[in-house]
Amino acid sequence: MAGYILRRSLWLVPVLFAVSLITFLLMHLAPGSPFQQNSEKVLSADVIERLDRQFGLDRPIWQQYLNWLGGILTGDLGPSYIIRGRDVQDLFGDRIWISVQLGLMAFGLAVVTGIPLGIVAALNHNRWPDYFATFISVIGIATPSFVLAVLLAMLFTDTLHWLPSAGWKSPGSWVLPTVALSTYGTAQLARFTRASMLEVMGHDYVLTARSKGLRERTIILVHMVRNASIPVLTVLGPLLAALITGSFVVETIFGIPGLGRMFIRAIAQRDYGVIMSVSVFYAVVIAVMNLVVDIVYAWVDPRIRYG
Repeated sequence: MAGYILRRSLWLVPVLFAVSLITFLLMHLAPGSPFQQNSEKVLSADVIERLDRQFGLDRPIWQQYLNWLGGILTGDLGPSYIIRGRDVQDLFGDRIWISVQLGLMAFGLAVVTGIPLGIVAALNHNRWPDYFATFISVIGIATPSFVLAVLLAMLFTDTLHWLPSAGWKSPGSWVLPTVALSTYGTAQLARFTRASMLEVMGHDYVLTARSKGLRERTIILVHMVRNASIPVLTVLGPLLAALITGSFVVETIFGIPGLGRMFIRAIAQRDYGVIMSVSVFYAVVIAVMNLVVDIVYAWVDPRIRYG
């Protein structure tokens, strides 16, 4: 197992290098510089040329990439081209934990609601709890998070005046974005859990456990849920990565000062340093979560071994 983890960790290096290189090239395919179209005031050609020279944007693309790569290897993410006087790492420090907190809360809500919903649906197969859980799952998968975010804001903020719809300063402002972001994950986990439980319930070891007179609770928790959890693990890792890295629209709608909202603004304003740093961070999160899922496989199912 240790050798497998080491090999997978070493493979992260070329993956992240490829992500950074492709992102860098795609950014520079668009003509112009961050100072030509996104400034608050129109700048003269001489000023733009001087700014490009100051930030090294007049150099060849390969040299710019090597300079950025050398900086990130030493912990220097470079300056922000749009927010003057701020480095990218300062902007990261202000926003990264907000996005992580939002993603973790949405993930926790999806787990504590989606998995029990799928278990209840499987245990009541072809009865009203099963139909209700299936209906909720279909609605959750079919409704985009940005549509649900708008509906929640209209209902609980504009109509009922129960919860704020913007900011991230109080626990009350966390509720609506967390629910909006977690709905798809809840529906996905419910469907996977239901299907996996239905498959496990027909296996011989479940029938043998019942014939031995074991309590139904023991059969469900020990023989059904644990064995049904392996396919669900294939969803948990990517789901956590998706919730942490996929909150662009939700953060923008609710005015949350996180990485997603900053990333959207950086793309619109061509802030190269922010785009590169956020892209690499998201790639790290996704790659690490996929590795964690593979490791948890072997812990849950002793039959799985990595050579």
